[in-house]
Order: sequence, then C-alpha cells, then structure tokens
Amino acid sequence: MEQAVRDGLITANPARVKGWQRQYQQAEDELDDPRALALRDWAALQELTTALVARSADQYPGWGDAVVFAASTAARIGEVSGVRVKDIDLNHWIWTVRRQTTPSPGGLADKNTKGKVARRVPLIEEVRPMIARRVLAAGSRPDASLFTGPRGGRITTAVLRDATHWDEVVATLGYDHLRRRDLRHTGLTWMADAGVPLHGLRLIAGHGSLSTTQRYLHPDLQSVARAGRTLSAHLTAGPDLPPPSAPSPSARPPGL
Repeated sequence: MEQAVRDGLITANPARVKGWQRQYQQAEDELDDPRALALRDWAALQELTTALVARSADQYPGWGDAVVFAASTAARIGEVSGVRVKDIDLNHWIWTVRRQTTPSPGGLADKNTKGKVARRVPLIEEVRPMIARRVLAAGSRPDASLFTGPRGGRITTAVLRDATHWDEVVATLGYDHLRRRDLRHTGLTWMADAGVPLHGLRLIAGHGSLSTTQRYLHPDLQSVARAGRTLSAHLTAGPDLPPPSAPSPSARPPGL
C-alpha cells in the first residue's frame, strides 16, 4: 500500500492507522503519571457535570451526581453504581466501599473494589447535601441504591457514556483525553495535592502496592513553589536550636 502511494496509484494508504502515537502517549501517561489525566479543579468538574446533564436526552441530574461522587471519592463508576444506603455513615461522613459477591437485581455483580477487603473513603462537604438527600429519599431501605439511571437501572460506564454523549462533551470542553476512569485519577490527584499522607491515600485508593500510590505524589507547580517558600522561611529564621543549658552542680570542676 505504501509503495502504491509512492507510485501515485492511490492517494492514501487505507491500512494506515492514524493517531496511534497520541493513543500510545496517553497510555504511557496513565502508567507513568496518572495525575496528567485528572481534571484541574472543582470548577472544572462542575463545568463537566453541567455539560453532561445538559447534553443528555432527559437532562437527568443523576448523571452529574454520579460523576461528582466518583471524582470526589476517587471511585470507579462501577463502585458508584454499587453504593447502598447502608454503606454511608452519616455520623462521620464515610463511605465503606464493599465487595458485592452476589448478583445485583439487574443480573450483574459489581466489581467494586479490586482488593479482598473493603476500604473507607471520606465524603467531603461539597457532596454531603447530595448524599443526605438521596439517603432520605431511600427511606428505611438499607439496601437501596443511591445512584441509578432515570428508570432505576444500574449505571455503568457504557451507560453513562451513551446517555450523556460523553465523548462529544469532553471534546467540546477541551478534555479529549478524559475517560470515565479518569474521574478516579482526579480524586486521587486532588487528595495527594491536599497533603493526604501516602499511607492514608493508599488505604483510600485500595492499592495493593505503595508504588502504585506514589505515582500520584509527583509535585505540581504550586507544591514546588510552596516548598521554596518554606525553605526560605527556614533559612531566614535560622536553625531552631534549644538554648544551652547550665551545667549541673555535679558536673562542675572541683574547687568551684
């Protein structure tokens, strides 16, 4: 085919795969620096959810709620669709991400966490009113799902993509790289930038290895600048050494 193009027999090689370099680079970014695939801040997340809801056929607010919950808790969409009323501790605002080993009413079993034990995730103040409203609407049903589609069905990453025209929306907003799984990268990146300790971030993420969690700790520009200011303040103040203590009477030379 390439020879035919050079000989002028055809104008383009129909077998050539275009854009593979870009796709390969995105895969490398996810392996080496997953924070490169994260949304920059809370305003960007709000912009995304508003656009997704507006683009959906029914303009169902639940699509946006699921996206916000996934990003703020560093969760997968499959985990969000599996959250139940009983998994939410409203006293301490903690979500317990559990493994579901039995099929859901739709016939599918949630993967939830990939680990063998449940993990606990904090619920930030920005999502608490939405969670409390959904728990209240569920009444006294502990097994009621908090996030479902407009007809009560299970939200999967494919359902979310098709219902909200995800690919079109993210391209319009300039997030061509953004996939549903990158909502998890977003949450973990924000937690790392907020100063969550490595061991705590690992437990929240459910990572089996610390090396996986460490990929989110690459310093951004703000943290580098903050480190410089901290060092300048330390050097200006001088070393914080304790004052010399007077020798004890037993340590004094004889005759004094």
